[in-house]
Amino acid sequence: MTNGTIYEINGPVVKVRDVKGFSMMEMVRVGNAGLIGEVIGINGRDTIIQVYEPTSGICPGEPVVGNGTPLSVQLAPGIIGNIFDGIERPLVTIEGKCGAFMDRGVQIPLLDNEKLWDINVVAKEGDQVSGGYIIAQVQETPIIVHRAMIPPKISGKIVEVRPSGQYTITDWIVKVKQSDGNIKEICLLQEWPIRETRPYVEKKTIDKLLTTGQRVIDTLFPIAKGGTAAIPGGFGTGKTMTQHQLAKWADADIIVYIGCGERGNEMTQVLEEFSELVDPKTNRPLLDRTVLIANTSNMPVAAREASIYTGITLAEYYRDMGYHVAIMADSTSRWAEALREISGRLEEMPAEEGFPAYLPSRLAGFYERAGYVNNLNGTDGSVTIIGAVSPQGGDFSEPVTQNTKRFIRCFWALDRDLAYARHYPAINWLGSYSEYKDELESWFEENVNSKFAKNRARIVRILQEESSLMEIVKLIGSDVLPDGQRLDLEIARVIRVGYLQQNAFHAEDTYVPLEKQAKMMELILYLYDMAKGLVEKGIPLSIVAKTGIFNKVVSVKYDIPNDKLEEFVKYKKEIDTVEESIKAEYNN
Repeated sequence: MTNGTIYEINGPVVKVRDVKGFSMMEMVRVGNAGLIGEVIGINGRDTIIQVYEPTSGICPGEPVVGNGTPLSVQLAPGIIGNIFDGIERPLVTIEGKCGAFMDRGVQIPLLDNEKLWDINVVAKEGDQVSGGYIIAQVQETPIIVHRAMIPPKISGKIVEVRPSGQYTITDWIVKVKQSDGNIKEICLLQEWPIRETRPYVEKKTIDKLLTTGQRVIDTLFPIAKGGTAAIPGGFGTGKTMTQHQLAKWADADIIVYIGCGERGNEMTQVLEEFSELVDPKTNRPLLDRTVLIANTSNMPVAAREASIYTGITLAEYYRDMGYHVAIMADSTSRWAEALREISGRLEEMPAEEGFPAYLPSRLAGFYERAGYVNNLNGTDGSVTIIGAVSPQGGDFSEPVTQNTKRFIRCFWALDRDLAYARHYPAINWLGSYSEYKDELESWFEENVNSKFAKNRARIVRILQEESSLMEIVKLIGSDVLPDGQRLDLEIARVIRVGYLQQNAFHAEDTYVPLEKQAKMMELILYLYDMAKGLVEKGIPLSIVAKTGIFNKVVSVKYDIPNDKLEEFVKYKKEIDTVEESIKAEYNN
């Protein structure tokens, strides 16, 4: 254990001079208050520490004590359903001890060390084990079975096993004799450095859809399990609400929601909503499979920088058990701003817009921890990262957005005009993209239908055609267009309003299963083909429009329940009836 004294204080950055023995990324206690800090630089005579708590009131000469280990999180039952700050301190427990305002230097167990868990021990004496080997199972929540594992860097032979029963997370469960002859007691609790990726056997091909129930995402810009996505948008475009929808409905076993530098009332809303919302797969509160990390805008900036690493480490831990985990990071721009502030305190040479030159490598290091992997214990698991980006003024050319685009494969660009027109999700279908479409094509064929990719391509072509035609319409109006082009505009309206726009407050529209999405596309294109056939026969589009069939198809998203998809047949018959009546009337 290394001791030193404070030489200089600059906001969250503290310097210790002429002390040898500190190591990079070592966790330390700073000042008489025992503030949590981390060594981030060793330059000649100086050791530089970033402090994760407010440094007001501490003075030069106060002690700095290292603990010899890197900044780590504790991994054990008790994580799911909890709410932590950026360095995994449990906020609910701290509130019970300190009240509404957290005391500085508070020392409290990160996880409950006294709670007794019902543990089913599955390991047997004589088993040869290594990292990832499952030794016990715990019903952590009514939804999640926690699989206690041998820590990654330990291997050997089990020489003693405790019977199943009630134990705390610090009670040993098995004893492992290692190759050097030492016997290691293994309990439910393990620790892992937040900046170190947890090991796995190999990354696998990403070819399975992460279903979200949001039509514009699942259909036009799908994301795969183990993939990466960014949601950039200016203030008021719905970044946070879009992530809330994804957290509620995404086809993931566990959700890790990181509020990084966001407003406190938003995190309160998340906590309240998730505790009230019923998980459609289990009929249990959604909080039973959610971890919340709250590092709001008024919390120390250094802890904001650490929060996304804390979140990704917790996600990797549950991935190692064989779960599919989705991370919502809201927002990575606030995290980048924390990097910029700390970099400025360190007097580093700034790059574009004052951000540090290592911003791209930090973003890459974060997003590269996503993936669909084969775990050490033979199970498959995934971590999907969905990060919000908050460019100032909605300028997508700023450094955080541009560097994020280099490392993600799904870009959901939010549009201010769509948001102000109350079109949600406000994802611009012309400025967004997904590189997973081709890789997921076979998945859609096997799990939805063989026409899904073809119909999606037709929908996209119609929307692109509308964009081209709108340039003409703005100049000379739509009345001068031929009926064929006016039909493209009308069907594009049906697609925009009836398909891409979605109502999060409507029971049938907040989440839409893929089968219904596919049938809605088929119905819209069925209407398009019918109307196009009539127009090509010389029948005016106005006659088709007068029947009200376009608006009827728009309302399908509300009128057909998600569990009564057979009603789509009625709508196709109604389209056929409209076609026959128009032909009969026009011929007469």
